[in-house]
Amino acid sequence: MFKDDIPSTFRGCSLKIWQLSLRRERLSVKDTMKRQLLPLALGGLGIGTTEFVMMGLLPDVAKEFGISIPQAGHMISAYALGVMMGAPLLVAGTSRMAPRNILVGLMFLFALFNTLSAFAPNDTILLLSRLMSGLPHGAFFGVGSVVASRLAEKGKQARAISMMFSGLTIANLLTVPLGTYIGHAFSWRYTFGGIGLIGLLTMLALYFVLPSLPASEKSNIRSELKVFSHLDPWLIFLITAIGTGGLFCWISYIAPLMTEVSGFQETAVPYILMVAGLGMFVGNLVGGKLADRLKPLTACIVLLIAMSLTLLLIFFLSGNQIVALVLTFIAGSCSLAIASPIQMLMIQSSKGAEMLGASITQAAFNMGNALGAFLGGLPIAAGFGYTSPEAVGVCMSLCGALLAWVLITRRRAAPLRA
Repeated sequence: MFKDDIPSTFRGCSLKIWQLSLRRERLSVKDTMKRQLLPLALGGLGIGTTEFVMMGLLPDVAKEFGISIPQAGHMISAYALGVMMGAPLLVAGTSRMAPRNILVGLMFLFALFNTLSAFAPNDTILLLSRLMSGLPHGAFFGVGSVVASRLAEKGKQARAISMMFSGLTIANLLTVPLGTYIGHAFSWRYTFGGIGLIGLLTMLALYFVLPSLPASEKSNIRSELKVFSHLDPWLIFLITAIGTGGLFCWISYIAPLMTEVSGFQETAVPYILMVAGLGMFVGNLVGGKLADRLKPLTACIVLLIAMSLTLLLIFFLSGNQIVALVLTFIAGSCSLAIASPIQMLMIQSSKGAEMLGASITQAAFNMGNALGAFLGGLPIAAGFGYTSPEAVGVCMSLCGALLAWVLITRRRAAPLRA
């Protein structure tokens, strides 16, 4: 009887050993994927820093060059214009290159023009360098999204994309406040010099850590642009530009909202922005998991409705400081949670031109930034107070959710039409 038990014992042991080895192999694959995605997150850190730090450095730039704050604000507009120009042009023009080479080239431009910003002798040169600094932004996130989805395990593509965007959230949480402090205490030039250094480090990390994926041999500008002869990518563009515009209605005027309505001191605003940044960090991770668990389009509808409800609560409850802080965290979470689902949705909807499609969504995000800031400012100018942008934001977020529902019904009807 004892002899009969020996083979079964060995079989049990061998099964456990095989299971342990399989688990170690899975952990090894996960660790490798995370390590490969780190250069993309580092690039997101640099891009997030240069995009948002200028808002805090406007008084310092205006003082040094002897210009007004609104004139210094043109530096922000120039960067956004660069993003919208560069996203389609740089990706379409490099469609037959290997993705890693594209990303290294984009980071070279990023490092070069941010360093040039640090040495700008006058406001005209700074304006031009900010325009050129924005060119790689959308293209980097577009190509990076496709690379992250290719490196990810099946069913975890959106989570991989969210890891890239984690650099953007860490920027809002840490490096943007740090860069603002350095600009105030020492010089804004040191801040942009540091951003240029991040770009250089990202170039090295991309070259040595990111695996070399093959280029698309069949891709060319004409075939990629054909993707946009279909309605779906344009609907996704509008969902992004209009739906996320609701977020920018809120965050563009968060400072007067928190000081004039919630009653915080002006010195508390940087810390309130850090609360929003923490929400963005958490929301980015949640959005990636949500998009993998649900369909990306369903996740977009859920998050846009959640954003509209949060903005509605901000409209009514901002007078209470504790509630205002909690809602700031939630609104920040909703804002970045939608980034991964919307990128995944565009990648799935632009077959044959995934990198171009994913980069176009970045242009749409910046259009949402401009729309939200403009439309949210109209009721303030009309005298309706600093909670009025949230009412506009609710409408924009719901319009984005409605467009997403139109896309769902269109896709459901497609097999019937076929």
